Amino acid sequence: MAKIKDNTVQIVFISLLLDLLAFTMILPLLPALLDYYKEIEDNQGIYFKILYYIQNARKFFDAPDKVNTVLYGGFLGSMYSFLQFLSAPIVGALSDIYGRKPLMIFCLTGIALSYLLWALSCNFAIFVLARFVGGISKGNINLSMAIISDVTSPKTRGKAMALVGIAFSIGFVAGPMIGAFFSWISSDNRKGTWYIIPAVFALFLAASDLLFTVCYLKESLPLNCRTSNFVTGVSGILNYINPIDLFQFNGVSGLTLQDKKDLKTLGCAYFIYLFVYSGLEFTLTFLTHYLFKFTSMQQGWMFLGIGLVMAILQGSWVRTIPPNKTKSVAGLGLWLIIPAFICVGLANDILTLSVGVFLFAISTAMVVTCMMTLVTRIGPDHQKGAITGVFRSLGALARACGPIVASSAFWCIGSKATYLTGAVFLVLPPLILQTIKSF
Repeated sequence: MAKIKDNTVQIVFISLLLDLLAFTMILPLLPALLDYYKEIEDNQGIYFKILYYIQNARKFFDAPDKVNTVLYGGFLGSMYSFLQFLSAPIVGALSDIYGRKPLMIFCLTGIALSYLLWALSCNFAIFVLARFVGGISKGNINLSMAIISDVTSPKTRGKAMALVGIAFSIGFVAGPMIGAFFSWISSDNRKGTWYIIPAVFALFLAASDLLFTVCYLKESLPLNCRTSNFVTGVSGILNYINPIDLFQFNGVSGLTLQDKKDLKTLGCAYFIYLFVYSGLEFTLTFLTHYLFKFTSMQQGWMFLGIGLVMAILQGSWVRTIPPNKTKSVAGLGLWLIIPAFICVGLANDILTLSVGVFLFAISTAMVVTCMMTLVTRIGPDHQKGAITGVFRSLGALARACGPIVASSAFWCIGSKATYLTGAVFLVLPPLILQTIKSF
């Protein structure tokens, strides 16, 4: 049995890595893609209809005209995260009834379809549809967390969750580099359907992930551990997508009063953290571009450094943290992000910026992995899918809202005030986490 469990964790790691490589490779291509659709669409296309509202927002915030593409990218990114927010808890709850593998196959099929649509996106409407399908299908990540929770004990769960963090680190290091390579080889040919090559490669990765999962992933939730109390109808669905119900974890049944209290507290801390964190993370490229005149290549090296620090820490230390230390390490990571953003906000030279970015990487390596480990320790086994789904949906909601708020603040009050204000609000998550006494 132990061997099966170990193999399952390895299979989940490989599946996540393939998925994240495909997901992140589009990031450096997005500006060129948006410019391409702007050129081929007439003034009546969806691109220009959305651009009308973005122009109004730009004038309201008194932002320079050159940030239109950034605002467009922000719109697509927020839409993607919002769709994850809608789908993650529903997919998690369904997996508690029908099993993890069928829902995983369903999600990976949708993701592969999104890349196929991208390859066929001869206009902006199809490209938006591709992002829509991809976002609504992105429940595979919280399913991976649920599978790991199924096949690990509380003692070994932290080590397995760290592998998920390593997959994210590698994906966010290698994926953009792959995308940058495709951007480089097509830099002299921005006309025609240049985007088909990276889209087909992403489709290849997604199809490989799907085939690999079908062949090798074993069902991790036995029939006798599944739930049959899924609430049907519109009212039941609202428990999983209504923000008020999400913060209350009303879509999860069978919880003790203490479990529900702990989940609500942990969810609140996680949401505040990711809301501020994702917003400031999103504006980091603006700051380095406008204040330090970073080129795209320099920004690429910066994110490469962040990813390497995260991968090294998660591979060597975070995955070995004993269960009784998980909460304290999460708290330390939450405290470290505060001086990280203070350094970035006050930076007038590369050294100060580098110190802030280094602390940012260390904190990121610690926080999400440890907090996801903590949440998997709460509640009955047959509700792990619903619990992790709701938790990740709170994170997706934070990531959908944070960049919009932070970008608005960035252009209205400036980068320094935005980062210092964010640092002040980041005092709340570690204080909230300390109130949980069960771990």
